[in-house]
Amino acid sequence: MVSRQQARPRPETLRRRAEILQAAMEVFGAKGFANGTLHEIAEQVDMTHAGVLHHFGSKTQLLVEVLSYRDQSDVADLTEQHIPGGMELFRHLVRTAFVNARRAGLVQAYAVLSGEAVTDEHPARSYFQERYRTLRHEVVTAFGIACAEKGVTAPETVADASAAILAVMDGLQVQWLLDPDEVDLARASEFAIEAIVSAVLDPRPSPL
Repeated sequence: MVSRQQARPRPETLRRRAEILQAAMEVFGAKGFANGTLHEIAEQVDMTHAGVLHHFGSKTQLLVEVLSYRDQSDVADLTEQHIPGGMELFRHLVRTAFVNARRAGLVQAYAVLSGEAVTDEHPARSYFQERYRTLRHEVVTAFGIACAEKGVTAPETVADASAAILAVMDGLQVQWLLDPDEVDLARASEFAIEAIVSAVLDPRPSPL
């Protein structure tokens, strides 16, 4: 049996899907997944509730697509469209913090949805669990490469350091969203990442 090649979505369809994803990020970012409705999303893009469902099938599937859309935006400026390794990964994280300082809506959607996802039965819980597992592994691997390049043995602290870098970045985003005039997201993230990387690559006695 000869299988048909799957037809590519028309440009107009892709444009409408992108508009819905942008609107969904705004609504979910402002109200969360449970309280943000498909009706509100549809109104923002001048569509009907049924029109949104035509493109995404369900509210949960729309959420999955929103999270994927956000992930793609993180690597959009990279040549190979994926997170690099070694020291370049840490430079990428710093650049991401500077970019995030110019896209509050995207950051807000991520902060709200990741916070909600710690609750039981939340449709994004497994996504964020896997996302953090993957990111921690990538950062641990980057530390291993960076240590090898410097001719030092990777210390046991790399696992803690990896979790700490992700926690600091996400935590600073929340502080910045709540008080953007007092918290400089880009500079504070850069400082924290540099401090943690230095503590791993060049450990010194703690002053505490």
